[in-house]
Amino acid sequence: MAHENCAPGAPRAGFARSATGFRRLTPGLLRTDRAAEGFAGLPAGAAMPGQLLAAFKEAAPQLGISPRLVHAVDWLFCFTQPQDWQAGARPIVWPSARMQQEALGLSPTQAKAINRRLIELGLVSMKDSANGKRYGCRDPQGRIVEAYGFDLAPIAARYGEFRRLAEEGRTVRQAMGRLRRRATIAKKAIVQILETASEYGFAGEEWPALARDMAALGRALRAVERVDEMEVGVASLERRQTAARERLEALLGTMDSGPMGAKNRPHYNNYKPTPDPEQDTVIAAENCNRAGQGPEPSLPAPALRRRPDKGMLHGVAPDELVRLAPRLKPYLRRPSPTWPELIDAADWLRHDLGVSKALWGEACLAMGRELAAVALAVVSTKEPGHFTASPGGYFHGMVARAKLGELRLERTVWALRRAAQPEHERSRGRDRRPDGFRA
Repeated sequence: MAHENCAPGAPRAGFARSATGFRRLTPGLLRTDRAAEGFAGLPAGAAMPGQLLAAFKEAAPQLGISPRLVHAVDWLFCFTQPQDWQAGARPIVWPSARMQQEALGLSPTQAKAINRRLIELGLVSMKDSANGKRYGCRDPQGRIVEAYGFDLAPIAARYGEFRRLAEEGRTVRQAMGRLRRRATIAKKAIVQILETASEYGFAGEEWPALARDMAALGRALRAVERVDEMEVGVASLERRQTAARERLEALLGTMDSGPMGAKNRPHYNNYKPTPDPEQDTVIAAENCNRAGQGPEPSLPAPALRRRPDKGMLHGVAPDELVRLAPRLKPYLRRPSPTWPELIDAADWLRHDLGVSKALWGEACLAMGRELAAVALAVVSTKEPGHFTASPGGYFHGMVARAKLGELRLERTVWALRRAAQPEHERSRGRDRRPDGFRA
């Protein structure tokens, strides 16, 4: 039983021919012992033992310490008391080997390996008894009188190091987070450029090559862990975005009108009137010209040479859409956003509404990115009781209607406008149709 609580005995060679009951001396154990011997209470900046543990946990990823070892240290801290960390005391704990194995779900061999690793990493020191067993006792005030087991003093000695590494880790994570957001924005912008090029029928190898480059860079960036490497990859992605946008603008600038013919016309310009528009609460405008008629006054046709960032699209301006659908606001950095910013905000809002990434992608392909954002904003204005199943299911139905050319949003937008108006203005407009003409 004595050997169950200690490392293998000293080598049976030379003068060490018999087991001493003490664990083998190693460079790691000697260094850790020296750190423990200098313990003089909690270090400067720490008012309680929990701060030591918190600093260690934050620094563990920087030190390459596995979660299993972190959990083992966390468990050992459960046995300490505040008075153990005062000057003149020692934070020694003495859980039995059996208790450690059962609590951490380890075999005897695994428990011994973890204990050796904690020593080699300089996290604990071992104070062994003559028979190799762990035990201790406290006086009536709870102070340790005698103890043999795990000495946690090295963690106190390394508190400053842990805090420094934790801060460095936070800085790196924040920098990587910013870079990954930039990469996401650049990739979405490239996708939008490719969609526009396809809608306008622009041919050429440059567009498939751009798609391949974006996919390859995206895969490479997912595996990057260093900030400098991530910066290089993101900058490369952004350069491609800028060059592709300039190329697209140059091509659009040479056109006298929108895409020619129904084959190349943007898909959000092909909606058909619904036979019974009142059967769905989501109804849109007829954007295509009828024979002998111009576009409906309330929703000008969006087949423009360029998509304006802040102008009206689909009969609604970005700032008005935010007023009508206020759940977009938390995801916007300013009250008067552009359409690209609204699209990004809608992409974040979809998480709250339970709309999957795949369904959002389908919506962007079926309607165009701006109209998909408008449709999602409309869904966000509905009360929970409005949905038969869920907001995600409701949005799925809208996407299905868009694929059939039956999605119409015009009257829904007008209904939202009327709901936002004062009562006297709403009553004055009740005798008018949503298209602006009197009934």
